Amino acid sequence: MAQATFRIWRGDSSGGKFQDYTTDVEEGMVVLDAVLKIQAEQANDLSTRWNCKCGRCGSCSAEINGNPKLMCMTRLNSLPLEKPVMVEPMRTFPPIKDLVTDVSWNFRVKKTIQKFKPRKPDFEDGTWHMVQKDVNRIQEFRKCIECFLCQDVCHVLREHKKFDEFIGPRFLVHTAALEMHPMDTADRTKDLKDKHNVGYCNITTCCRKVCPEEITITENAIIPLKERVVDEYYDPLRKLVMKIIGS
Repeated sequence: MAQATFRIWRGDSSGGKFQDYTTDVEEGMVVLDAVLKIQAEQANDLSTRWNCKCGRCGSCSAEINGNPKLMCMTRLNSLPLEKPVMVEPMRTFPPIKDLVTDVSWNFRVKKTIQKFKPRKPDFEDGTWHMVQKDVNRIQEFRKCIECFLCQDVCHVLREHKKFDEFIGPRFLVHTAALEMHPMDTADRTKDLKDKHNVGYCNITTCCRKVCPEEITITENAIIPLKERVVDEYYDPLRKLVMKIIGS
């Protein structure tokens, strides 16, 4: 058994500071194990959010040594324990207390996206025909656990605070799952351009790099959505055709 020091941010919306805690650590432990051990033995008032402890709920998102990660999926043997392990809340969202942030904005944003609108059934028995490759395309997006780590690193939200204008990578993924669904008939292109401002994303791929589910956010979701907007509103050939046919 060894010891390690954890430098945990303590505070609330009015401010705070880092505080050091030294605790015993064992082989196989993850950061969440250490945080909960500190909470139980040294800091009973330490606030942290967690649920499944197996990387499926997305609750325990935090910044560990400056890197957005799930605490339950970050093993201590992957960190340099000779130095204090810094644990702080996601900095894009308002702090509530200690490691807990207010992510409610994300759920309000989700309500602004046009809902799934299925086409009429293909057969009289009320069923549809779908090609498997079309189904597979959107399955990747459905892996999202809404940990909001991608939202945390998005510079449009983190640095520029465009919360009223940009929905962020998580909800561009959600939109892509709807837009690319073989049964969906809704057209969200105008919203992507004017309301959700997909053009603000400059495809740095920072969101993809932190995704614990390894969703190819930039290449498979955001870029195809950008292409739809460009095809609809900025394609000169399309504009010419529309002008000729008078539509």
